[in-house]
Amino acid sequence: MKRLLAAAAALTLAGPALAQDPIVHDYDGSFEDASFAVETAIVNRGLVIDYVSHVGDMLNRTGEDVGSDVTLFEAADIYIFCSAVVSREVMEADPMNLQHCPYGIFVAERDGQVMIGHRDYPDGAMDAVEDLLEGIIEEAMAG
Repeated sequence: MKRLLAAAAALTLAGPALAQDPIVHDYDGSFEDASFAVETAIVNRGLVIDYVSHVGDMLNRTGEDVGSDVTLFEAADIYIFCSAVVSREVMEADPMNLQHCPYGIFVAERDGQVMIGHRDYPDGAMDAVEDLLEGIIEEAMAG
């Protein structure tokens, strides 16, 4: 029981330290162009977009309902997908990399600036995922 409590306490204390800033690239163009470019770059790699989360629409639609008048994004979508090849690679290295799948690339517009990015994954085996995501973003940025 003491071990369990110690582990829980360590995770609780480590939780905030685990959060990392995302990797973000400024996009020179419209939100619509960036979204199309990201979607195209994902599909060009033979990957299937499982879901597009329209986070910006949800935040803008529900702001008043939760007592806020702050506009966080003019628009923000997250493209959710997976790669069988990369997922197998990172999960064979560590099965607990399961927690990071599926992967997402976001496109957002804030204060007139369009950005494309993804979360920063732990160093090591997950570098393969970051390479995949960065490759997709590079293709999208090149137009």
